[in-house]
Amino acid sequence: MDHQTHTGIATITVAANGENQIVVVSGANGQVNQEDMARLTPYLTAANILLMQLEIPLAAVIAAAQRAKAAGTRVVLDPAPAPDTLPPELYQHTDILTPNQIEASQLVGFPVATLGQARQAAQVLRQRGVATVIITLGAQGVICATATETFHQPAFTVDVVDTVAAGDAFNGGLAVALSAGKSWRDAVIWASATAALTVTQPGAQSALPERSQVETLLSTRL
Repeated sequence: MDHQTHTGIATITVAANGENQIVVVSGANGQVNQEDMARLTPYLTAANILLMQLEIPLAAVIAAAQRAKAAGTRVVLDPAPAPDTLPPELYQHTDILTPNQIEASQLVGFPVATLGQARQAAQVLRQRGVATVIITLGAQGVICATATETFHQPAFTVDVVDTVAAGDAFNGGLAVALSAGKSWRDAVIWASATAALTVTQPGAQSALPERSQVETLLSTRL
């Protein structure tokens, strides 16, 4: 509890085509520090995955990733809001990096608008120390690059209402699928289905689907 500041907030605007812009006022999120990371440590030994974004100070993210790796916990990082660079130690302590095409472009320094560019960007990011890179490209689907393969997963065709929680939904779905022991391809398909269902509804948390809805979509589309 921090009595000196407010809860972190985000103001979201959504265009007619479902695309969005988000203005973040960090508040208490910006006060997360090493002491908070120390309190996190006991929980890591029982966790399969630590899923993070960049909505807390970068030093805290790095500390959490280092502690997770030391505990044998897989680290998934959604680099949003996207910086122009990430420090080498964060790449090296991240198992799975999941930028969207705009975030990937900012990190690699060249446009990531096509599948070919996404494949190239994924390899650049892997060379920085990340074992697996998954770049989400909206309606174009997903490019996933691991140490042994690079593949494209097409997007599910849905009526888009609001894309604001698409990335969060994808990452949450990915973490659930990997924790359940699904293969890389099946986990990416599960995550894609989770994101697809989310963008058919307005809002963020309220748009996230139940597991049963994801299973139903997969049973009818695959």
